Amino acid sequence: MENTDPIALRPERADASPRPEAQIRFVIPVASGKCGVGKSTVSANLAFALAKRGFRVGLMDADVYGPSIPTLMGTEGQPTKAESGKIRPLTRGPIKIISTAFFIPRGEAVIWRGPMLHKMIGDFLNQVDWGSLDYLITDLPPGTGDVQISLCQKIRLTGAVIVSTPQDLAFHVAEKAISMFKKLQTPILGIIENMSGYACSHCGHVEEIFGRGGARKHAEEAGIEFLGEIPLSTDIRITSDSGKPIVEEKPDSTAAKAFFAIADRLVAAVEAREQAGGQGAGPGLKAVTQPAKAEIRMEWTDGHVSLFKAYDLRLACPCAACVDERTGEMRINPAQISKEVYPVKFERVGSYGLGFRWSDGHSTGIYTHARLRALCSCADCQKRRMSK
Repeated sequence: MENTDPIALRPERADASPRPEAQIRFVIPVASGKCGVGKSTVSANLAFALAKRGFRVGLMDADVYGPSIPTLMGTEGQPTKAESGKIRPLTRGPIKIISTAFFIPRGEAVIWRGPMLHKMIGDFLNQVDWGSLDYLITDLPPGTGDVQISLCQKIRLTGAVIVSTPQDLAFHVAEKAISMFKKLQTPILGIIENMSGYACSHCGHVEEIFGRGGARKHAEEAGIEFLGEIPLSTDIRITSDSGKPIVEEKPDSTAAKAFFAIADRLVAAVEAREQAGGQGAGPGLKAVTQPAKAEIRMEWTDGHVSLFKAYDLRLACPCAACVDERTGEMRINPAQISKEVYPVKFERVGSYGLGFRWSDGHSTGIYTHARLRALCSCADCQKRRMSK
């Protein structure tokens, strides 16, 4: 029987529980290229600033190897099960919080490989009873590893916030995080410069210990919005250690006002992106249907429609088992792929791709939107490619 109903392009789960996208409006990962730039402190205070602006906020601590959100937020204990059977997050005021630190004894190391990290991200998104949220702020570990990739694959991200210090060194490493998000077709909402000058509490003199304006300069050069500067402050250190973010404890302080201003600019950036249709560098997939068993129809956000034979898409699988990653040469023998191959299931992979489970058992390839559009063989696409 033909299936002509558009599928919801979301990762599928074994149970029938509501997927997180249905209840969470905006998912904002807070990232950095290197550790020690204050990313977790920024995440905690951004969450509080948004909550004080009246938004429903969740805070997900995805920094598995060094979770610090519970300390910064003054939360401890172990989550319980909700009536739905999901994990009930701990709360700090109006903010819902989840962290690996809630499940592991203090001081005990987490020694996990990629598959465990991937599962944890899935559980934090799908098995936590977040309820309805306006913002889910996600504190990422530094770098560009498994956690970041899994998050980009598991849920549609609104856009990332990058934290750096004023030093050129810090931003050059942060550029790697920016590059990763761009490759995974996740927009950069803005850059925050943390530790931007230290004001003496006695005389008021500002000492630019790590320099000043470096992140702003690089943001302008890269064409990325600069969300603001946060000073290096003793008050931030004291309130963070006491589990009371400065936005909550000293809302009238210079540092707290900086966080509020950044939160307001972030909200404006998110709203502007929503009004623009939420599109990134290229057209995204609007709907995928299966008009016949071995045919796939893709409707794009720019109105274009692509029709594919399942066999052709199966041959174009980009995974390492099908294509040599160094030479780009095809590893599979087309003669060994059945002409009758068809997709058993297809699902969205984050904001950037589509995954297939084929009738021959193959399922490891992730087809990016750009690759799928490039594979379209309609007359318009062929003409456009020939004109370049």
